[in-house]
Amino acid sequence: MSSHEHQQFIIGVDLGGTNIVAGAMTVDGTRHLNIRSIPTNASLGDEGVADRMVTLVEEVIRDTMQQTGVERSDFVGVGVGAPGPLDREKGIVLVAPNLGWQNFPLRDRMHDRLSLPTTLDNDANCATFGEWWQGAARGGRNVVGLTIGTGIGGGLILNGVLYHGASDMAGEIGHTTIDLNGRHCKCGNYGCLEAYASASAIATRAREVLVREEGESSIPAMVHGRFEDITAQTVYDAAKAGDSVANEIVRDTARYLGAGVANLLNIFNPDTVVIAGGVTAAGDALFVPLRAEVRRRAFGPAVRAVKIVPGTLPGSAGVVGAVASFKQQYLGGM
Repeated sequence: MSSHEHQQFIIGVDLGGTNIVAGAMTVDGTRHLNIRSIPTNASLGDEGVADRMVTLVEEVIRDTMQQTGVERSDFVGVGVGAPGPLDREKGIVLVAPNLGWQNFPLRDRMHDRLSLPTTLDNDANCATFGEWWQGAARGGRNVVGLTIGTGIGGGLILNGVLYHGASDMAGEIGHTTIDLNGRHCKCGNYGCLEAYASASAIATRAREVLVREEGESSIPAMVHGRFEDITAQTVYDAAKAGDSVANEIVRDTARYLGAGVANLLNIFNPDTVVIAGGVTAAGDALFVPLRAEVRRRAFGPAVRAVKIVPGTLPGSAGVVGAVASFKQQYLGGM
């Protein structure tokens, strides 16, 4: 019998507005196996989506058992990262605007169906934690993470510990106000950073601009004239190909994010800001103006102390972080 048959695994699950991603990792984090992704299908409602999560976890467990020869008893538990304000103690998703959930006991649902210990943490906390454990923020002591997807999430690691705040609400960076009378946000507020710089907001802003300047951009041709098919990725692809309208949209996005990041620098004085999610596909077109905006707005010593970097675990930071979160909450340490 080879030693790896005695390895134990933790399953990480990242619940997003668009996709559910799950994968298995060894407890020490050295092996990542069987990362799988399926559409969330939020229209199924909380119970329907929870069913999909359970099925996905079962598939990952089955694949991992086949691949490594371990038994089901070698799976220690499941870490789940979910959007929205949570009650971690009770394992409840209080509000998830992008999914339309309220007060859903997600942790118990998963635990009851899978018969495995389960922990719940905020998805963006998990993504930041993942980048800190295994990715772009490794070695940082004070880390701010932004995850840009359907919404904008955030995570804070202060003095090497994930910071949750007085009621698990810390790190809701997407819902900081960058314009008092600005765009309406799904959370009900106006002028939130998320309403300007999330992937969905980037697509919305592109549609607004193109209604006025259709002839000057290659984007309409890329979606065969169907404006509703424009995504943030369409914008990044067009910008990479030198489209001036797309570049303008990416530059504006960089300025909004830069203002948000500068605020965080002046509050937390981090050594690392890691920006994860699809927006990193824009590359230098985003990061160069973003860093310039931060320099303009934040104090010099804070700017000099920080590196602002793209995440290096695309697609899996949330899974890696959910595993790390399980480890810290259930096994007591990293």
